[in-house]
Amino acid sequence: MSAPEPNSPQQHTPVMLAEVLDALAPRPGRLYVDATFGAGGYAAAILDTAPCRVLGLDRDPDACRRAEAMVARYAGRLTVVHGRFGDLSAIAAARDIAAIDGIAFDLGVSSPQLDTSERGFSFRFDGPLDMRMDTTCGVPAADAVNRMPEDDLADLIWRLGDERFSRRIARAIVRARTVTRIDRTARLAEVIRSVLPRAADGIDPATRTFQALRIWVNDELGELERGLVAAEALLVSGGRLVVVAFHSLEDRLVKNFLRQRTGGEPRASRHLPGTADSEPPASFRLITRRPLRPSPRELADNPRSRSARLRAAERVVVAPNDAPNATRRAA
Repeated sequence: MSAPEPNSPQQHTPVMLAEVLDALAPRPGRLYVDATFGAGGYAAAILDTAPCRVLGLDRDPDACRRAEAMVARYAGRLTVVHGRFGDLSAIAAARDIAAIDGIAFDLGVSSPQLDTSERGFSFRFDGPLDMRMDTTCGVPAADAVNRMPEDDLADLIWRLGDERFSRRIARAIVRARTVTRIDRTARLAEVIRSVLPRAADGIDPATRTFQALRIWVNDELGELERGLVAAEALLVSGGRLVVVAFHSLEDRLVKNFLRQRTGGEPRASRHLPGTADSEPPASFRLITRRPLRPSPRELADNPRSRSARLRAAERVVVAPNDAPNATRRAA
């Protein structure tokens, strides 16, 4: 894959598209949510698979603006809303949506975000150290890099980036920022590389730190937790939940959520008072017992898919909002 021009987003390739469609199983007349709309790859495929409707969500205003042509192409079948999937319950309520038939999460950062230098997600191009998925609110990564105490910065890089040299990196950042503020992606990457050797596998030493900062800036794990809970509440019985994760922390969060919701968690002892009937009934049935991985062909065609893990489950408990006549209007 050749590198794109620094200010020109690369053509987006949806990750594990065939596997997502197979797990989601779109059906005519149903309502689906593409919780991470991005460039619209999943949404378009869902709409092309069945005469259904899709509600797309994206916290990035640029993605919503780019979606206008696609919304027109699927007139009456596609709605794209600027918002976080962690706020899915409120977004659905505002549109009188009481139930959905399937939801797909493609976690992490999108290709257009990665390939636009002004967004500051990647060290491949020099740009402002921002990393916000929604540039209209929140705190840019430069604030953490230049203001956070050294110990807190080291903890962030270790916890969210799984970086074993986090303290060395944090020390170098603090030392560098006393000389001049670190406001550019190239400068931060340079500081990190100055204290870490390039790994034998060729991964850039700055990779894990950039990842940790992005997750922190956008509260990605908190958003995922809220999004999964909202999906559970809105999915009809038989509705499908499909999640593609790229980070071990995200995948572990999804795995643990589904383990709890499918009755996979160890139950309390029936001999302990007050615990025999305390566990709620299972609300999901696993479709994928183990996470699915990209095919060898996809890995060759799209190297960015290499860390992808797909988990899917089906809603099984009939709740009040699962009633057959529940509203599914996406407008």
